[in-house]
Amino acid sequence: MNATKLGTIKIAEADGVEILSLMDNSVDFLSAISRKEAQSFRQWTKKRHGQEWTKAHVELPSAEHGFSMLIRILQEDKTHCVLFDAGSSMDGMVKNAERMGIDLNEVESIVLSHGHYDPFGGLLSAVKAINRANLPVMVHPDAFKTRGTADAKGEIRVYPEFPAEELRHLTKMVETRQPLLFAENSAFVTGEILRETSFEKGYAQHKALIDGAWQSEPWIRDDQAIVINVKEKGLVVISGCAHAGIINTVLYAQQVTGVSRVYAVMGGFHLAGKEFEPRIKPTVQELKWVNPALIVPSHCTGWRATCALAEALPDAFVWNSVGNLYQL
Repeated sequence: MNATKLGTIKIAEADGVEILSLMDNSVDFLSAISRKEAQSFRQWTKKRHGQEWTKAHVELPSAEHGFSMLIRILQEDKTHCVLFDAGSSMDGMVKNAERMGIDLNEVESIVLSHGHYDPFGGLLSAVKAINRANLPVMVHPDAFKTRGTADAKGEIRVYPEFPAEELRHLTKMVETRQPLLFAENSAFVTGEILRETSFEKGYAQHKALIDGAWQSEPWIRDDQAIVINVKEKGLVVISGCAHAGIINTVLYAQQVTGVSRVYAVMGGFHLAGKEFEPRIKPTVQELKWVNPALIVPSHCTGWRATCALAEALPDAFVWNSVGNLYQL
């Protein structure tokens, strides 16, 4: 278990952050967005690329059961760009970036949230599209395990294998269990997250192949998030799937930075499915107490939890779509 102590991460304040949804489970290019921090695909592409580009690029981004965010961290006269996860399909995220007019060459580093197929399926294609020598890929070492889930009969559905050897050949793999600062100390990847809440109890059916046998692995210790401290706003916490629990993730971000104010909570909260839906009510209650200015559930959060969050935090809530741009 991670033993990082209170306030041990000396994170620098960022002047701002832009977060672009490259891949998620849903698309919605028509609905209005009430929050000034968020713009839909058509809104921001028209502003940045112009009306003629928008007319010429008629092929819209698509959705899949996967997650990927492009994060630009603004610090004085510099911009640091990190790719957080890469979707589940081989090239879906890369195609979406092309359809949004995004040049992936700007990416300085990649963070992988955990070792499941929905964040790493497009990782090799992303690395090749970025085409940067010694590209850092920050990953927890447990992400390399062979994994699956057991059904009611005990039969294992085996997940796709993490392409560790190919990535080691193409990138600079940075393995960490501890919090790790990057982007000139303006952001950090959490590493292992402390499990403190009474209701975020892991994933009971989750298995890992260890010493030739399938063994229970409910805690998925490699689950990690990205945290940014935005000047005069507070922490921005971005999760991939939040197998650690989104409340545990937020609490850990506060603990290791010593910053109590949480401005935004974004990403997958893993509250879909019969095992996880009983956690919706306590999760919503805790998030109401955290009281972020912006909350953007996506990917594996599920429609029940998403609707509950929209009802509980209507002023903060934004329904995420592939192509949404957030400027904080």
